[in-house]
Amino acid sequence: MKVSIKRYLLCFLAGMILPVAVSAQKDVRKNIRKGNKEYRQEKFSDAARFYENAVEENAASKEANFNLGNALYRQKEWDQAIEKYNHYISLEQEKPLEASAAWHNIGNAMLQKKELQGSIEAYKMALRLNPGDDEARYNLAVVQKMIQDQEDQGGGNQDQQEDQQEQQQEQQQQEQPRQNEQDREQRAEQPEQPEQMSSDNARQLLQAIEQDERETQEKVQQIRAKEREERAENNRRNNKNW
Repeated sequence: MKVSIKRYLLCFLAGMILPVAVSAQKDVRKNIRKGNKEYRQEKFSDAARFYENAVEENAASKEANFNLGNALYRQKEWDQAIEKYNHYISLEQEKPLEASAAWHNIGNAMLQKKELQGSIEAYKMALRLNPGDDEARYNLAVVQKMIQDQEDQGGGNQDQQEDQQEQQQEQQQQEQPRQNEQDREQRAEQPEQPEQMSSDNARQLLQAIEQDERETQEKVQQIRAKEREERAENNRRNNKNW
């Protein structure tokens, strides 16, 4: 008799839990659809709010986490976007191409933050998972060249090396590189993907970053040169007075 009661209770509890789970899943899909609608209209803040609601309902939703990362990226919230992409990667263990898209976007966010070495590692991860990602390969090559140019310009000159460090700290958001937001099968209602830049346009944007870096470095060098002249003049005056 006790066994029958236990079985009845289990069936009763299962019957109670199932509708709740189904209702929660519907709420997740509803918020994602609303987020996608706002995203397509480039209302990224509103889109992020709906995606966040979906994540609160189901933290393991791959679609909600990836889309939230995209919405945050569009708002230039680089650190938060990277956090969501990383969480998505931890969830996506079955489809390497999908994880590669998240690594690609992490590389873009790192580049926006001027964390060049971090962006290189992210692009490499994207290519390990998807060797056919030509955009990641292009961005990787450009960032590697930027680092090489910085090292060549440093040339062992301590002042120039300090200039480069200050420049990386002072210079902030640049034009957005090409972003890989690939369509994925499980994202049945994924927002329309942004128009991909041509290779020429992407090259121009990244060249603009390099040009801005050179101009900033020249300005810093001029300031340092002026400071050195002033110190030398002060020393001459002090020596003369002495």
